[in-house]
Amino acid sequence: MSDNRGVVYVEQGRVEVQGIPFPKLQSPRGKKIEHGVILKVVTTNICGSDQHMVRGRTTAASGLVLGHEITGEVIEVGKDVETLKLGDLVSVPFNVACGRCRSCKEQHTGVCLSVNPSRAGGAYGYVDMGGWIGGQAEYVMVPYADFNLLRFPDRDRAMEKITDLTCLSDILPTGYHGAVTAGVGPGTTVYIAGAGPVGLAAAASARLLGAAVIIVGDVNPVRLEHARSVGFETVDLSLDVTLAEQISAILGDAEVDCAIDCVGFEARGHGHGGSQIEAPATVLNSLMEITRAAGRIGIPDCT
Repeated sequence: MSDNRGVVYVEQGRVEVQGIPFPKLQSPRGKKIEHGVILKVVTTNICGSDQHMVRGRTTAASGLVLGHEITGEVIEVGKDVETLKLGDLVSVPFNVACGRCRSCKEQHTGVCLSVNPSRAGGAYGYVDMGGWIGGQAEYVMVPYADFNLLRFPDRDRAMEKITDLTCLSDILPTGYHGAVTAGVGPGTTVYIAGAGPVGLAAAASARLLGAAVIIVGDVNPVRLEHARSVGFETVDLSLDVTLAEQISAILGDAEVDCAIDCVGFEARGHGHGGSQIEAPATVLNSLMEITRAAGRIGIPDCT
């Protein structure tokens, strides 16, 4: 019987919970690393990016352990780790970064130069991202722990809100990044494509950043109702009414200052019957149509 289990990609359309090795303080290429920790996973999420692999959109190899949205408890500490101790409860950013290379020092941690021999940038449990074992498992190793991990200062309070805090690893910062890169600020008008978790995180971030009007668009009536229930304007993209017309009905103007794509790779067409037709360029084309001249579009890596 294995002393660890994880969600393993088997083939297109199929994953299994399998026994996997207990993690060691070593890199995917077998090099001993003392800057890492081993976590007992407390909570984890499934990302839209995971679904791309399962659906066969990538070159994922059989045996890949999935998962890059991790919250866990420190159960083993490398001798070079200075800021963490056994029992700490931590959130793990979805990307792996060293904190020392030029990219990391310039805060471009998503394209760290040290954690993937094939290209810039690394991530847990994802194809071609450095071979780091994913966190949809019982235990996982995190390198460069002092740099990568966010420690919750009050364990008991954190555990009370642990399902919310799980969103800190990917969902909330992805939405926030989309809002920041779109230039959301005090008094701006914002359109967010997609009322899923990342879209609502982007909307909440836009509110924190001072946006005057926040509009969320989707084809799913349940998601739209939830967006309205927490105070956002909505547009229904399943209707035979253009996005520009619906925005104009809200703002009195068919253009917004900022727009954010929170639909991503597997976007589908707008309009009656269009939601079943895959059309990857649909969202970006629509955002360019309704964003004012010199306005900005945020494209977070969310789905």
